[in-house]
Order: sequence, then C-alpha cells, then structure tokens
Amino acid sequence: MSHIRVVGVPMDLGARTRGTDMGPSALRLTGLLGRLRALGHAVEDGGNFAAPIPELSDVGDTRLRFGEPIAAVCRRLADAVASAVREEQVPLVLGGDHSLSLGSVGGAARVHRERGRPLGLIWVDAHGDINTPETTPSGSVHGMPLAALLGHGPDLLTDVPGLSPAVHYEHAVLIASRDLDPGERDLIRQHGIRAFTMSEVDRRGIAAVAGEALAIAGRGTAGVYVSLDMDAVDPEVAPGVGTPVRGGLTYRESHLLMEVIAESGRLAGVDVTEVNPSLDDRNATAELAAELVLSIFGKRIL
Repeated sequence: MSHIRVVGVPMDLGARTRGTDMGPSALRLTGLLGRLRALGHAVEDGGNFAAPIPELSDVGDTRLRFGEPIAAVCRRLADAVASAVREEQVPLVLGGDHSLSLGSVGGAARVHRERGRPLGLIWVDAHGDINTPETTPSGSVHGMPLAALLGHGPDLLTDVPGLSPAVHYEHAVLIASRDLDPGERDLIRQHGIRAFTMSEVDRRGIAAVAGEALAIAGRGTAGVYVSLDMDAVDPEVAPGVGTPVRGGLTYRESHLLMEVIAESGRLAGVDVTEVNPSLDDRNATAELAAELVLSIFGKRIL
C-alpha cells in the first residue's frame, strides 16, 4: 500500500472559464481521502495552496495570460511535491486547472533526476496542452504546461521545475487526444511524441493503448506520473469541465485505463485537474474523478 500526500490547488488562472478553483473542495466532498484509507493506504492531507483569483490579478501578456501568478503557484507546488517524493510519498494533486501540472510533474521530475533517473509521464486529456505563447490561439496557460515540461516556451514556465526539460520526449505519452491546435500537431510530429488519439483508442481498445503507453513512459524511468484532465472523459459522463469535447473516453474505458496503470506498479504521482463544479450536474464529475483516483490506487471490482 502507498503513503499518499494530498495537495489541493484551487486555481483557475490558467483557464478562460471560471470555476476550477472549487475543484479541490468538490473532490474532497466525495469522501475521497477516507475512501483511499479504506483501501489500506496511509493518506496525509497537505491542505490547499493559496492561489490568487483572476479578478485581483494582472493578466500581463495576453499571449501568456496570468503567467506570473501561475508560475508563482507552480513553483511552490513543485517544492511541495518534491518534498513528498523525497519522503517516499506518492503525490496526489487535486485541481484546479491543468496549468498546475507544471509544478506537480516538475517537482516530482526534479527529485527523480537528482537520483539519476528520468520521470515518465502519461498525459490523459482531450487537448494537447502543448502550445507556447507563439502557437496558442487563446493565451491560456492551461494549454501550455506539457510544452513547458518538455522544455518549450518562455523561461517563466520552463524554469518552474528547476530543470529543463523536466520530461524527455521519449518518456511522454498523450492519451485521449481529440482536439489539437495546428502548432501542437507540428510539435508532436516534429519530436515524435507518442499521442494516442481517440481514433486509435476506438480501433485498438483502451487496454492495448494503456499497455503501450506504460511501456513507453516506463522504459528506463523511475516511474510514471499520470496527469488527468477530466475533459478526457466524454462530457456525457463528465459534464463539469470548462472545455468539453464530444467523443471522449467512456466510463469503463476511463476506469480500465486507471486499473491497468495501477497493476503496473509504476505509479509515481497523480494529478486530477479541470473539475469545474459550476458546470457540473450534482457533483457527478467530481464523483467520477474520485472513482478514477480509487482505481489508479488499486480499487477493483473483485
């Protein structure tokens, strides 16, 4: 069983749609921490990070909206996650918009690199989040964290983890992609990053995709960090997200993906991002997110 360190990041600076700042509370309201303990895990709740709100923050460069305050939050998050990893704890980060993963993944990668091993990354998301200020159509930073983790973008973002790149191309995998911007497609193709689109999931099945993703992200790495955006799941199942895209993972595909990752024994950390209670239906998306967390930490039907 694992010793899990939970950190909430109530931030929605990275998104245009308000509401993901309530995500950590919505996830805790599901009883997630107690349910993890019931599985036999030791769970330490590190509380929530203070995060500024857009109304009281300077938007700054419109191609990098709220870049300065986002980077400040992510630097503190990176230090907190690094501390957890050094203490042999598994970080579980509750968001908040997906820009937070720059700090969470970056902090975990920093420690493993110090120990001489790279970190693998599985990015489960309808979007690529691999834009830069030069390619972004929106200026929203939640569309840029994966690019920054791979070493692309302004120093303000790429310097957050304390190393650049925090993750190497050959250890990064995208799953459930179905809404990629032109600049993201170019970067993915140019560097040979493995992206499993929903078309491939449809053709091959999620079990085969999960197995190959783990083989890629786990090859020669210290473990695999999973960064989950709830818009990876079809909006009919997970309506409470700010950027829904039809045709996503089904309820069972989502669970099986988490179950296969759990069975690998390679889990290095988890983000759950983009839960937006203001758009949800009776907290259904947060409840599903909690169920997926339980699956990735070992809950099974039998």
